[in-house]
Amino acid sequence: MAIGVLSNQAQFNDPASLIDDRLEGSSIYKFLANYGGTLFPDDYFADLYTDTKRGRPTVPARILATIMLLQSLEGLSDRDAVETFAFDLRWQGAAGCSLAPIPPHSTVLVGLRNRLRKSNRPRRLFEDTVGIAKSSGVLRSKTRVLDSTALFDSVATQDSVTQLRASIRKVLDLLPKSASETVRSSLKRDDKYDTLGKPPCDWDDFEARETLVDELVNDSLLALSSIENLPDLEMDESLKDAVELLALVSGQDVEQDETGKFKIAKRVAKDRIISTVDTDARHGHKSKNRRFDGFKTHISVEPESEIICETTATKANVHDHDAIEELVKELESEELESEEVESDDGEAKVVIGDGAYGDGALGSC
Repeated sequence: MAIGVLSNQAQFNDPASLIDDRLEGSSIYKFLANYGGTLFPDDYFADLYTDTKRGRPTVPARILATIMLLQSLEGLSDRDAVETFAFDLRWQGAAGCSLAPIPPHSTVLVGLRNRLRKSNRPRRLFEDTVGIAKSSGVLRSKTRVLDSTALFDSVATQDSVTQLRASIRKVLDLLPKSASETVRSSLKRDDKYDTLGKPPCDWDDFEARETLVDELVNDSLLALSSIENLPDLEMDESLKDAVELLALVSGQDVEQDETGKFKIAKRVAKDRIISTVDTDARHGHKSKNRRFDGFKTHISVEPESEIICETTATKANVHDHDAIEELVKELESEELESEEVESDDGEAKVVIGDGAYGDGALGSC
């Protein structure tokens, strides 16, 4: 696929020329209009393609990068972002293209994100934008303000019965056919996990519920034991992950009573998995009464310019303090670079965060 090239031939009706005096000097549109060509040259995404000499040209890198950045800023879907680019002069000026350009199809953004995730520099859009902000003098201060917010997971939180049954089914589905039949034959429940969802049960009957939990845990242990004894079984990464997940969920919510029967424990595991669909999601809380399921997004902001300098995401139950090292790494790397030049003004680093980021050593503000 040949690399698309953006024309540098300026015209009197270019969007950047038409609306330049209407844009605030500090606006993102003005910033991208002035520095977009430096940030996103034509070969900016060339490493994402195996053949850059033949085939239909790609959409120019500056156009795609600008759409993706403004899409993130304004919280738009792929379809809405492409449509906005087609009609908004600010977007067109920021992308450095001609008036009323033909917009790319929304699926182009999907494909580009997939390629970026697999590349050696998946965060290049963020890193390079911050880099040009520093080199241009827009980002000067060494003060950073830290904060976090809830990132809600879109999967449903699963109870213990659902997790146990789903984990067994997943292992059976990923095993080779003959191995799956062997493991399935070792299980005690009559349904053999052929159907989705919860099994039939009188959910109003306490003893029936306890019997079901005991059966599911025992079948989980039987499945794990049977897999361990399978001769010459080669497990790929997906199967290994599924087996590890089954081992985890078979013990995280249950305990044995004095008779050896498994039942739901009257406690919550410290790092409890809440869904077999997204095994990284966790229960979290921002306050005593504000709880959520999913993850936390942490950001580091330079307060004068309001530029986000670093981001990271953690599981919802991870303490904010544990994200500090990741959030301030760009400050530390900048300090190492400044030691090699004589023009360093010696400004001290200042990191400000609420009590959630503090501990006995760091304190809090």
